[in-house]
Amino acid sequence: METFEWIILLLFSAAALAELARRIGAPYPTLLALGGASLAFVPHGPRWVLDPELALTLFVAPVLLDAAYDTSLRDLRASWRPVTGLVLAAVGTTVAGVALACHWLMPGMPWAVAIALGAIVAPPDAAAATAVMRQVGLPHRVMSILEGESLLNDASALLVYRIALTAAIVGPLGFGDYLPVFLLTVFGSLAAGVVLGFVLRPLNSVPQHVPTSLIIQFASTFGVWILAERLGLSGILTMVAFAMTLARGGGPGLPARMRVPILAVWETVVFVLNAMAFVLIGLQLRPIWERLGDGTARAGALAIAGAVLAVVIVMRFLWVMGYSTVAQRWSTAGGKANWRSGIVVSWAGMRGIVTLAAAFAIPETLPGGAPFPYRDQVLLCAFAVVFGTLVLQGLTIKPLIRLLKVRESDDPVAAEVRSGRTAVYRALIASIGDEDSLHARLLRKEYQAVVDLNAADGASEPLGEVPGGPLRRRAIAAARQKAVELRSREVIGDLAYRILVQELDWAELAAGGGTPGTAA
Repeated sequence: METFEWIILLLFSAAALAELARRIGAPYPTLLALGGASLAFVPHGPRWVLDPELALTLFVAPVLLDAAYDTSLRDLRASWRPVTGLVLAAVGTTVAGVALACHWLMPGMPWAVAIALGAIVAPPDAAAATAVMRQVGLPHRVMSILEGESLLNDASALLVYRIALTAAIVGPLGFGDYLPVFLLTVFGSLAAGVVLGFVLRPLNSVPQHVPTSLIIQFASTFGVWILAERLGLSGILTMVAFAMTLARGGGPGLPARMRVPILAVWETVVFVLNAMAFVLIGLQLRPIWERLGDGTARAGALAIAGAVLAVVIVMRFLWVMGYSTVAQRWSTAGGKANWRSGIVVSWAGMRGIVTLAAAFAIPETLPGGAPFPYRDQVLLCAFAVVFGTLVLQGLTIKPLIRLLKVRESDDPVAAEVRSGRTAVYRALIASIGDEDSLHARLLRKEYQAVVDLNAADGASEPLGEVPGGPLRRRAIAAARQKAVELRSREVIGDLAYRILVQELDWAELAAGGGTPGTAA
């Protein structure tokens, strides 16, 4: 019972921190990191231990599928050069810099462990950064680069992590051993993800019951990850290919009554997993802190963790600004925006759930029973990097963007929304044909108004706003209040009330009520 009580308390605290973050305009992982760190010093707190083999599967698989499902292949292709540089070169330089620094500060640390630590802290999690950047109107290209990086850098970093961890456990491997692993991991994982996506895609359209559909989705997500790991493939790459395959073929057959609650559940699951990751790593810090012994040992461990954090930040700056300088020299469009965007991308390297999960996944002992070397220091460094980047960069990136005035001068997404809305509503009008009933005439007028408003030059509606949305929402709010009044006077019963409210809810969503920040 005590464990259940702690879970309820921690989830409530996470929700309160997320709401506070929303009100002050900060990324919620920043406050979750502060809350997780504080758990290490809570007296009589719970002592939970997570199975290392479960960490990556539980925390990364659903979060990665959620991100990959929404990824734009077109935007990835358009930004393939900077994204590739961040995924390969920036991750590689970070791994090398951290490994060299750790081996210099701790000469006894095996190279394999030092490289594994570098791979753990190398991949940024752009979720925190993009949460802030959407509030300040960052250029779409910069957003696409960061989102593409966050999706693919996990694969490159965890591939290095996996090879380094294997070398730390079974001993050094030769190039002839690495090459087959690399080829199988990359190409085999991509092929497996695509095949599994085609095979499992029909499962998403069969159930017409939201709970059943959600159970199938989560079961297939974890099943794909576990199968990939059992086959010796990369769970990350397999999941990315699987999610993109699902996204390109699914969607039209899913009714709105299922899509809306399913998306809400996935958003909630991603939030809960982020919260629990910070909670669990915070709980692991207490025994690590106790095992470090006296103040001198603790100060030394913290100094090493601080040095790793500094190396991580500096190495990203070196690569991004170096790339921006070279790109500026080769560009004919001028470079003022390039270096400013480069600084923003450099400072957006916040670490998150993948780093925490990878640190968790390090086994406590080697096959012979000996403790894994420097595991406590690796966990401490991983949390220091996540905590430091989320707090230092997460709380300052919004003022930095405003200071540098890196803003979207011409929003291409809004223009595409208006163009697409014009085309789809013309298709709606065409589907009505020559029908002359009262309903047909009303719909034809309404849809034609949408076409005219969006086809007009200089349309100023916000991106998520539909024509007449505010007026519709005010009318719906009045209608909902009338339904409440009718029920309170017992003119209608509870069942009739729920049916009316459900109709009004769907009308509100259609009027843009599902967009955060819209008011009635």
